[in-house]
Amino acid sequence: MPPSDDRYQLMMQWLETDLGLAIRTIQPASSDASFRRYFRLEIGEASHIVMDAPPPQEDVRPFIRIEGLLAKAGLKTPAIEASDPEKGFLLLTDLGHVSFLDALNEDSVDRYYGSAMRSLLALQTHASITESGLPAYDEALLRRELDLFPKWCLEAFLGLEMALEDPAILSRTFDILVQSALDQPRVVVHRDFHSRNLMVSHDDRPGVLDFQDAVIGPITYDLVSLLRDCYIEWPPERLDGWVKGYYSSLLSHQVINQETDFALFKRWFDLMGLQRHLKAAGIFCRLDIRDHKSSYLQDLPRTLGYVASVGQHYPEFSDFIHLMTDRILPAIQGKISS
Repeated sequence: MPPSDDRYQLMMQWLETDLGLAIRTIQPASSDASFRRYFRLEIGEASHIVMDAPPPQEDVRPFIRIEGLLAKAGLKTPAIEASDPEKGFLLLTDLGHVSFLDALNEDSVDRYYGSAMRSLLALQTHASITESGLPAYDEALLRRELDLFPKWCLEAFLGLEMALEDPAILSRTFDILVQSALDQPRVVVHRDFHSRNLMVSHDDRPGVLDFQDAVIGPITYDLVSLLRDCYIEWPPERLDGWVKGYYSSLLSHQVINQETDFALFKRWFDLMGLQRHLKAAGIFCRLDIRDHKSSYLQDLPRTLGYVASVGQHYPEFSDFIHLMTDRILPAIQGKISS
């Protein structure tokens, strides 16, 4: 049954009365880690998506503006057929039912990731950072994101009792991660370029969703979002091959130059992943505690497992990795399995 809440009734009034649409069927399509909801509706023989983004928690205007930016760069985005920013509704073309996460396996991953990386390269080569009007992924934002980890994961979720030296260990770790992010070349960053937001398409371009939080930021951010996905994991040697291939593409398109050797690029990639996964762990715990969305907790061990496995290759993180493996990860496993 469709929901019967006030927002749903207002949405149906917008669709049927304001837009005059004759809707044959409507059903929930998905929700995400925000206040937004999506419904799939049939009008005649065509399928459409309606986004419900309730103000003041959500604002559809960035989505509208960034959709134009990404489409101009050559990405396949849901076209906006009708909008009411004041009410928080968008009517969109339907990019399909099947996400990359649904379709990825050992045989398909090279094909799908290849198409995703071609779209990412188009974004990084054709979307103008000067004309985008997007905010900067600056130090303040990087630090706010990292602070989600101690606040929501260590304190609110785990109730971890911090040792005297722990705050200094976290501070040193965060300083290194922030500086590495700021040292990288700047590009338009989708910010959630992963398997749940990429849709299987009939052509060579994946459908790209959930881009309304785009920023101008580090060149490796979207690549690590894709390849070290919080929702699915691949063998390290296979991942390294994809990273090397993308690095070569950036060189050939002159997005980076030879002064950025692969060792430096891989370090940027790895440390960007540490920042992203610590942030994601904090968000997953916040979703459980504040928003009563517990399903993301199943991805917490994988997400923090990346931090432990990658961080051990960098001696400057040794104290933090000991904290992670000796106390944090066991506490996570105990909490989730209890």
